[in-house]
Amino acid sequence: MGEKVMEELKIYTLDEVKDILKVSQRTLYTYIKSGQLNATKIGKYWRVKHTDMADFINRGTNAER
Repeated sequence: MGEKVMEELKIYTLDEVKDILKVSQRTLYTYIKSGQLNATKIGKYWRVKHTDMADFINRGTNAER
């Protein structure tokens, strides 16, 4: 598989995303609830795709939805 395909398949736990973004759990849930950060619930756990986190970082938090 190519590197780009592997990035698209990489998923993060919310703890990993929280550490990468350096935000609190409450802030992270606010981003998800507002639709600023796409996340998927798999079973009872939330997951964030690498591409969704990269899009979020590129947009910043001031982007209108």
